[in-house]
Amino acid sequence: MQNIYLDHGATSYPKAPGVAESMSKYLKNIGCNINRGAYESSFEAENVVFETRELLCELFHFDKPENVVFTKNITESLNVLIKGILRKGDHVIVSSMEHNAVMRPLHALLEKGITFSSVPCNQFGELNPEDIKKHIKKNTKVLIMTHASNVCGTILPLEEVGKVCKEQDIFFIVDTAQTAGFLEIDYRKLGADAIAFTGHKGLLGPQGMGGFMVHDKLVEKMTSFIEGGTGSLSEYEHQPEYMPDKFEAGTLNIPGIYGLHAALKYLLDTNVDAIREKELFLLEKFLEQVQNISDVKLIGKTDIIGRTGVASIDFKGYDNAEIAYRLYKEFGIMTRCGLHCAPSAHKTLKTFPHGTVRFSFGHLNTMEEVDYTIDRIDQCMQEITKK
Repeated sequence: MQNIYLDHGATSYPKAPGVAESMSKYLKNIGCNINRGAYESSFEAENVVFETRELLCELFHFDKPENVVFTKNITESLNVLIKGILRKGDHVIVSSMEHNAVMRPLHALLEKGITFSSVPCNQFGELNPEDIKKHIKKNTKVLIMTHASNVCGTILPLEEVGKVCKEQDIFFIVDTAQTAGFLEIDYRKLGADAIAFTGHKGLLGPQGMGGFMVHDKLVEKMTSFIEGGTGSLSEYEHQPEYMPDKFEAGTLNIPGIYGLHAALKYLLDTNVDAIREKELFLLEKFLEQVQNISDVKLIGKTDIIGRTGVASIDFKGYDNAEIAYRLYKEFGIMTRCGLHCAPSAHKTLKTFPHGTVRFSFGHLNTMEEVDYTIDRIDQCMQEITKK
C-alpha cells in the first residue's frame, strides 16, 4: 500500500529541498543566539535571520525588512496584531469564512468591550466587497480577513476589500495562511496594513515558524504582546519601541528561521506561479472525476477559477469520518476530516456540524496519485453502498 499525502492545507510535506540541511547546519555548526554575542558565529546567524526578512520582503513585495516580525506561527501573529491594536470600544469586521485563529481571539475580547461584525459570504464562500460597507460603524477600527478559505479554497477579493478599507480609514489585516506560496501576494496592491504568514504551509518551511509584516502607522498604534530580553537597550527595563525588537522578546526560533530561509530561496527560484499552475492542474483533474462518483457532494466552487488547491467533500448520507479513516487505513490516502478549525466557514457552506473531508494538493503530488485517489474513493463508496 502506498502513502499519498493530501493534507497540504494543514501543513506541507515534504518540505522544500534544503530545509532539513539548513536547520541541521545551524544546529551542528553554529548553535548560538543572535543580538547577544560579539563573535563570528553569532554574526553569521544574525545575517541569515536578516536575509530571511529580506526574502520575505521580496516574496510579499514589502519594503521594510525591520518591520518583518518572527513568531512561532500565524495564530500567534494574528493574536499579536489583534490584541496589540484593539482597545475597549473598538469594532472589528471579519468575513464569515474566518479561521479560529481570528475568531477565538475576537470572542475572548468581547468581555473587554470589543465588538465585531461578520460579513456573510455565499454558499460558494464568495464575498461581495460592497457588503462590507453595511457593517462599518463609527468605531470600526480594523478589518481582518483571510485571503482564502481553508475549507473550500475560495479566494476572497482582497484588493477590492483593501480599497474599501482605505476609503473608510480602517486598518486592514490579512491572513495568508492558505495563500502564501500559492498566490503572488503584493502588499502594496492589497493595501494591507499588516500581513500575517505561516512558514509551514505554502512557504514549505518547518513548523514552529511564522510571522507578520506591518506598516509603521500600525506599529505606532500597537502595544507589544510579550515583553522581555532582546539584546538591545538592556540598560532599560521597558520594551524597546523600535522594530523588530518591539515584538520579538526572548530567543527566536533560529533553527526554524534557517529552515524558512532555505524554503524561501526554493520558492523564489521555482516561482510561485509555476507552483500554483501545478497544484491547480492536479485539482482540476480531481474535480472533474470526483463529481462523477455517486453520493459525493463537492463543497464550494466546482471549477478551479478563484480558488486554491483545496477541495472539500461531503459524502451525503454517510459518516465523513468513517470514509476518511477508511481512505487512510485501507489505501494510505491522508486527508483532513472535520470542521478544520473554521466553524463559521462550515456554517456558511452548510456543512456544520458534520464537516467535510478535505483533499489539499501540493506541487509535488502527481497525476498518478490523483487517479489512485479517485479510484479508491469510488471503490470505498461502492463497498459502503453495498452494505
